[in-house]
Amino acid sequence: MITAPTPTPQAKSWQLHWREAVRDPRELLRLLGLDAEAARISETAAAQFPLRVPRGFVARMQPGDLGDPLLRQVLPVVDEDRLVAGFDLDAVGDAAARGATGLIHKYEGRALLIATGSCAVHCRYCFRRHFPYGEETAAANHWQAALDYLRADPGISEVLLSGGDPLSLATGKLAELTDALRTLPQIRRLRLHTRLPVVLPERIDEELLTWLARLPWPVVVVIHANHAREIDASVGQAVAALRRTGATVLNQAVLLRGINDEAGRLAELSERLFEIGVLPYYLHQLDRVAGAAHFEVDDATAIALHRELMTRLPGYLVPRLVREIPGEASKTPV
Repeated sequence: MITAPTPTPQAKSWQLHWREAVRDPRELLRLLGLDAEAARISETAAAQFPLRVPRGFVARMQPGDLGDPLLRQVLPVVDEDRLVAGFDLDAVGDAAARGATGLIHKYEGRALLIATGSCAVHCRYCFRRHFPYGEETAAANHWQAALDYLRADPGISEVLLSGGDPLSLATGKLAELTDALRTLPQIRRLRLHTRLPVVLPERIDEELLTWLARLPWPVVVVIHANHAREIDASVGQAVAALRRTGATVLNQAVLLRGINDEAGRLAELSERLFEIGVLPYYLHQLDRVAGAAHFEVDDATAIALHRELMTRLPGYLVPRLVREIPGEASKTPV
């Protein structure tokens, strides 16, 4: 008798992982064995900027620890309800730099497309947490307004895809955009700013990798991790796959009070990034967006941390400490 082979279970699609994300703060706390009252959840903040976090990212959090650095990045708390002078809805001047629907043109030679308003995780310090995505998404009308703007400015040689998170889009939609960009002879580089390889590494699937490998330009993928514990084996595998396509992979982090504002934690992050083939790129001072004041680290402390980091690590593992100032021609060193 011939025995039928045991079927190999299929891995979940990244879309299914996306749909299964935790959206209720109380469920998140239950999963971690934490008390909702002690966590000081803000119903107002959760309504205005809903919680969303993939379960794989939740699995990297420490059960029973309200101060867990991954949990603190995503849990809506009452500190967000405070109105603090200098913390605004548009922290980095995106509105003033609008070039076309969903296109932001701040710096010479490069333009940023708001590819989508969606993201797999809602970070509480997000500088676009109040952005009007419903009105400002470059994908509207098959990217036409953004493409027209780029075509009219041959000095723009690099296109950045941001959001939200550009990898939230289906690969076919991304291919539609890059097929259109191929018609613009001035484009020399494509840059993707994405948190998905860290919070939802399943997104780095074969279809996406094939698309990346076939692009005609050098590709830079800028991921976003703030703490070494965000980087597990699945993230390492996702980054390795991205690098096999020929992409350069860099990391941007945000300096966050109570999360990574210690030289040891920052050094550990840089070391862990390098282990998986990622170079530290920027360490951002917090963009002063309304609702995020409790994360801010003052400049004197930030500078001291950065100096200590330079004594602990070789220069190539020390990210540049910068902030974004609306109207400036580049990121500003701190």
